[in-house]
Amino acid sequence: MANLDEIDRRLLAELQAEGRVTNVELAQRVGLTAPPCLRRVRGLEEEGVIRGYHADLDPSKLGFAITVFAMVSLKSQAEASLREFEEHMRELPEVRECHMLNGEIDFILKIVSKDLQSFQEFLTGKLTPAPNVESVKTSLTIRTAKQEPGVPL
Repeated sequence: MANLDEIDRRLLAELQAEGRVTNVELAQRVGLTAPPCLRRVRGLEEEGVIRGYHADLDPSKLGFAITVFAMVSLKSQAEASLREFEEHMRELPEVRECHMLNGEIDFILKIVSKDLQSFQEFLTGKLTPAPNVESVKTSLTIRTAKQEPGVPL
């Protein structure tokens, strides 16, 4: 875990809320001048605390009308099999998140798709025939009540 002081935490909270804020504005918000603010942000980037910056896109406005969560069980939990499955999931752009779990289910995936037909084609053509897949259970998202990126600071 990174050793962060109060200013680092404020910088991270501001950047997490608004990643496009200018360095001058960010410095003002946290009570620094621009040069030390930039040094701190660059340090947080170099340490890997800040992994990157991105735009928060609305999937439905880009034609991705449905979000599905898929619970995947594998035939083998050998490390090589787990890594092979993870690598295959990285190659599928529809899979937006892939988390290994403990318990009955090995992985949970967050998948976006244009419509049910497209999802069905993805499911039968790409997910169920993926390496080592034993079973897949899916749940279609009805609505999202909360979607917060990052962590509470």
